[in-house]
Amino acid sequence: MKVSWALLILLLAAAWNGSQGMSCEYQQGRSPPLSCPSSSSGGFHSRRIPEFRIQGYQHTAPSCTHRAVLVELLKGMVCVDPKQRWFQEYLRKQKKMST
Repeated sequence: MKVSWALLILLLAAAWNGSQGMSCEYQQGRSPPLSCPSSSSGGFHSRRIPEFRIQGYQHTAPSCTHRAVLVELLKGMVCVDPKQRWFQEYLRKQKKMST
């Protein structure tokens, strides 16, 4: 009986953890999924991207454990740390241009 309870708890914990990860991957009904690797895996693009190459960007969902921005370029997409100084400057310029 103790073994079955332990298995049930493990299955519930695995299902809960799996559902937490899924909330990061799908945002605003986008297809393909919007996700970036975690910062600990070194998955962020580290160099400044020239503004003329940026076609658009989208933040990951607030429920994600690692905040990131998926930046759309002319030839693909890269993940960027939203705290990087160059990206903050880019956002300020975009905000000024839209007002």
